[in-house]
Amino acid sequence: MLSIEEIQVEIGEIKKRNDRVEADKAWETSKARKIIILLLTYTVMVIFFYFAKLPQPFVNAIVPSLAFVLSTLTVQSFKKWWLGNCYKK
Repeated sequence: MLSIEEIQVEIGEIKKRNDRVEADKAWETSKARKIIILLLTYTVMVIFFYFAKLPQPFVNAIVPSLAFVLSTLTVQSFKKWWLGNCYKK
């Protein structure tokens, strides 16, 4: 049987874990994360298009960047659907 002190330590660890999980969830759904993803994707695409010598890399990098961000936004909807209809526990 666990002592009161051991139970309190375990509860403290669970609370710390819950705080980390809540912070991770807040980051995953934040607008800042979405903007950072957009900017990083755009930058990588511009660099790639530039070195691949494709025309107008700054303009042409917009489409794949927006497509990537759009795909990250729709994943949450599919996740909710999958959890409700496919995931059985």
